[in-house]
Amino acid sequence: MRKVAIGLVAAVAFIAAACGGGADTSGGGGNDSGGSSGSDTPTVGGEVVYGLEAESSGGYCLAESQLAISGIQVARAIYDTLTIPDSEGNFSGYLAESLTPNADFTQWTVKLRPGITFHDGTPLDAQVVKNNIDAYRGAYPARQPLLFRFVFEPIQDVSVVDPSTVLITTKSPWPSLPGTLFSSGRVGMMAQAQLDDPATCDRNMIGTGPFKLQEWKVNDSLTAVKNPNYWQKDASGTQLPYLDKITFKPYPEANSRLNALNSGEANMIHTSGAEQIIELRDQRDAGEVELVESDEFAEVSYGMLNASIPPFNNKNCRLAAAYALDRDAYNKVINLDLFTMASGPFGKGDIGYLENAGYPEFDPAKAQQFADTCAQEIGGPLEFTLVSTPDPGVVKAAQFIKEQAEKFGAKVNLRQVEQAALINTALGGDWQALSWRNHPGGNPDGQYNWWKSGSPVNFGKFSDPEIDRLLDAGRAEPDKEQAAAIYEELNRRFGSEAYNIWLNWTQWDIASKGVSGVYGPNNPDGSEPFPGLATGHPVLGLYVTN
Repeated sequence: MRKVAIGLVAAVAFIAAACGGGADTSGGGGNDSGGSSGSDTPTVGGEVVYGLEAESSGGYCLAESQLAISGIQVARAIYDTLTIPDSEGNFSGYLAESLTPNADFTQWTVKLRPGITFHDGTPLDAQVVKNNIDAYRGAYPARQPLLFRFVFEPIQDVSVVDPSTVLITTKSPWPSLPGTLFSSGRVGMMAQAQLDDPATCDRNMIGTGPFKLQEWKVNDSLTAVKNPNYWQKDASGTQLPYLDKITFKPYPEANSRLNALNSGEANMIHTSGAEQIIELRDQRDAGEVELVESDEFAEVSYGMLNASIPPFNNKNCRLAAAYALDRDAYNKVINLDLFTMASGPFGKGDIGYLENAGYPEFDPAKAQQFADTCAQEIGGPLEFTLVSTPDPGVVKAAQFIKEQAEKFGAKVNLRQVEQAALINTALGGDWQALSWRNHPGGNPDGQYNWWKSGSPVNFGKFSDPEIDRLLDAGRAEPDKEQAAAIYEELNRRFGSEAYNIWLNWTQWDIASKGVSGVYGPNNPDGSEPFPGLATGHPVLGLYVTN
């Protein structure tokens, strides 16, 4: 009898909690955006201690890094990207002053902003930008990227036109390249000294960002101090960032993070846990904390099935699992009825989002029917191992899944592993099913490699010609409305094939005491900042209010 490993709630860094209506996304732009109850004029100076959900022990050699939200949050303090999203999910230049495509979107001319320097005083010029892009795509000898080489595989060549201009040539039309150059904030520009560092690239952090590294004590804290030569000012002409120092501290257990905020050990945290959100909302209503919430452009929590091996290479087994889960009951018991259960991979605000994408809803009769057919076809009742982390909330969720599945004749074994082991399992492919939190919104083409047949980062290992066709069509389509129709069709395909067991869309809360400016100032082109929090937020506009 085959055993199937299912991790329905992946490690603390991948735990997600999506929230339905009532999300407070106020303060989408301007210097005072994001949870301000203080003066309209930001305070210059001061320090912030920011509590994160995990440490990024693999480090920050960005081309080779594997960063979840906590690591991205740190990276956005140290590094800048060439592009940035706005409130509508469109991308414009950041370090790049402009990005101009040719007629068929196979060449992009990237013009850099003048006068920007790295923390070590070296200039941001076309050569170092070319070297960075080559490093991400696996064409720079000093760096050996594991995942990004697949993300940037469509790039054919990167060349220097002049000291401030880079030309990117792609193998086929790629209208969404500006979004890929952001990649959820992961594609920061590193200084040449870091790029060429053979031993300590992961710790020798040199960017152009608002803060520069002072000290990193792994599993304790990472402290960064103000970059006095930062290239941005606010609308009033005040030099950014406002803070003198920011310290990031990992608190992997959600309640410990909340306790750190309440005790004053931290004065800012992020969280996506239902119990913590309820308590924080009570504190907000009592005037004790400032709270910024968003479930726009959300990532999704889901059970990721390995469709390349039994039993989930059998569609009937996948459908049995999908129909067997009472997701409304899951939401009430595990999520305290706060969150919105997902219909597919695309959240609110993203093109391709559908309120109902045809994903199977709880149906005991159909669940039993497909379970019986599955058992006939695999030669016996379904037995699987449910893998989770040892966090108490995660174990509770795993126990709920076990009880649900056993109603339909499945035998479920529970097992816990630490976060790093779970991630390595996904990368290695020696598993049958895992839980995940992925696919943050803003650029649906950014999901291409997660779902393309044969891609090493298609962890679910499904091979679906129709999904491949839709991914290729979406990548090549420059018209946003037509692209939306393509990704809606892709969404429906996921619903009918049940490659994943969709759980909930995430909501992230940023809670603080005496800190404002979560979203920061408007983008350089004047557009309002991106409202999603699934991949962190800028820190250049944070300021203390008392």
